Amino acid sequence: MESQRQRKIAGVIQNDIADILQRAATDGGLKGTLISVSQVRVTVDLTIAKVYLSIFPNDKGPELLEGIKANTALIKHELAQRTRHQLRKTPELLFFIDDSLEYIDGIERSLKGQDNPIDNPDLLDKRKKS
Repeated sequence: MESQRQRKIAGVIQNDIADILQRAATDGGLKGTLISVSQVRVTVDLTIAKVYLSIFPNDKGPELLEGIKANTALIKHELAQRTRHQLRKTPELLFFIDDSLEYIDGIERSLKGQDNPIDNPDLLDKRKKS
């Protein structure tokens, strides 16, 4: 269970990283690309922050994630400048793609009958026998 301090720091990091990434996307000429920080989880000792990103359109996600990971040091430096009066030490940043929206969309399609796994057993990748 997260402490109040962890939630507070996660909220600060989430807002600042979202602003940093949006500004970098517009300055970098990424028109039509939306990057949002869906969730930030901070460890108990406040040394690591796991940042979950939602990227639209989805096909640009892996490419942008690699670019963000390559620039983690710059992002951490910018975050440290913004939070210098709130945090003594800026946590290490780990970036991940948040695919929960795709997962929810797949469940909705299955429930509506568009991708019915009973009619099409190939949709059940995990249950395929090797």
